[in-house]
Amino acid sequence: MASWSAPSPSLVEYFEDRSLFHCGYCKNKSGSLSHGMWAHSMTVQDYQDLIDRGWRRSGTYVYKPVMNQTCCPQYTIRCHPLQFQPSKSHKKVLKKMLKFLAKGEISKDNCEDEPMDSTMEDAVAGDFALINKLDIKCDLKTLSSDLKGSIESEEKKKEKNLKKEGSKELIHPQAIEEKLGSGEPSHSIKVHIGPKPGKGADLSKPPCRKAKEMRKERKRLKLMQQNAAGAFEGFQAQGQPASLLPKAKSNQPKSLEDLIFESLPENASHKLEVRLVPASFEDPEFKSSFNQSFSLYAKYQVAIHQDSPIECGKTEFTRFLCSSPLEAEHPANGPECGYGSFHQQYWLDGKIIAVGVIDILPYCVSSVYLYYDPDYSFLSLGVYSALREIAFTRQLHEKTSQLSYYYMGFYIHSCPKMRYKGQYRPSDLLCPETYVWVPIEQCLPSLDNSKYCRFNQDPQAVDEGRCKDLDRVRVFHRRAAMPYGVYKNHQEDPSEEATVLEYANLVGQKCSERMLLFRQ
Repeated sequence: MASWSAPSPSLVEYFEDRSLFHCGYCKNKSGSLSHGMWAHSMTVQDYQDLIDRGWRRSGTYVYKPVMNQTCCPQYTIRCHPLQFQPSKSHKKVLKKMLKFLAKGEISKDNCEDEPMDSTMEDAVAGDFALINKLDIKCDLKTLSSDLKGSIESEEKKKEKNLKKEGSKELIHPQAIEEKLGSGEPSHSIKVHIGPKPGKGADLSKPPCRKAKEMRKERKRLKLMQQNAAGAFEGFQAQGQPASLLPKAKSNQPKSLEDLIFESLPENASHKLEVRLVPASFEDPEFKSSFNQSFSLYAKYQVAIHQDSPIECGKTEFTRFLCSSPLEAEHPANGPECGYGSFHQQYWLDGKIIAVGVIDILPYCVSSVYLYYDPDYSFLSLGVYSALREIAFTRQLHEKTSQLSYYYMGFYIHSCPKMRYKGQYRPSDLLCPETYVWVPIEQCLPSLDNSKYCRFNQDPQAVDEGRCKDLDRVRVFHRRAAMPYGVYKNHQEDPSEEATVLEYANLVGQKCSERMLLFRQ
């Protein structure tokens, strides 16, 4: 591997002007409010520190909701993958996928979870409206060259038979066809027909048993198990080799990886492959799959978010889901794929059916966006991809021990449809005032009473990362980097100091000393 050199400093352009815009969550026409800045370039460590202070990126635009003023406060949420145990509904989704891959079976059941959405949806449409109104005051290429020139030294058991007791549901092929649409590949579909009316009991089921008989049976089985355990201990006391004894069944639940990567039969109906591709047109695999990925995005946006085709052009797709300010980094102690922005492509039988846009950062995998083929909605791809990303984070942790979190974007408790992220546990929410992580169980009672909450229970606690020395904030002015203490001697607008102080408090002292704030 080539030697790794430290990346150039982050270069950002902060906007002090803020306006109220349309909120995609509560549909308030003028209730969404956030801070924002262009990130012309950004190191993965700086972005890690920013999201730990409530910032998120969408393309190269980085924004932070004004939590105590915006109509729908958005709390940064992170999951602990190392302690994560899939819930019953999560296991249902994974088993559903395995059945589809193995036999081509399609389950009509819908998962209780919502799909794993992201930051770039209607909720930030107002921010994009603001972006479009802003004139980019400096050229990105020119800035990059100026910056380099001026700073050179710096992630099975089979399901029970679908004919469960009490199930009398009839699934018609026509209904399934309407659900899948014309783009769905052909495969066998099992039609479950209940007993015909007037013909008595369902002969395919065992005869009814009295509750008393069932209790006796359970007691008998329990005694047998206890006797077997006693015999096992007796054999061990007599020195009998354990290998000659019958193996006891393990009570340990299947791990997330066991459920995802359960082996399929050789004659499986479908093949699913997940590919991690750097979000860069310099990468051959990304470039060759771009058109197919873009077509899938446009199809998803029109069908799921009711966007018009005009709003889903290649320019918009590239701008928000392909362009990233993060510089790719490949340190020796990092993951093999390196740090940066990636597309995790889900290939089914040689065709992309879903793409998860993610950032791999020093301490986490951060979910940016997911788009998928609506024809495959029956697979609950939003939930499935989130579980795959959690498993992927665990995989990266094996080599890079500090990378141990999965960031799911924003948790919006005031919007019931956006509470699904809280079902991936254990997880924490970020206190919007002191920027400490608090277990979500401790936050929910407060959020039930008020949509904006300070989670830190210590009334004396303050933001320890706030700006403490404004003069140490770094700025980029006239193709040169300098401390704000030097820069302020050359500027004549006294109101500029308030803007720089606001920026420094929002990004924190550490970032403000590493990043370069562009000033004209």
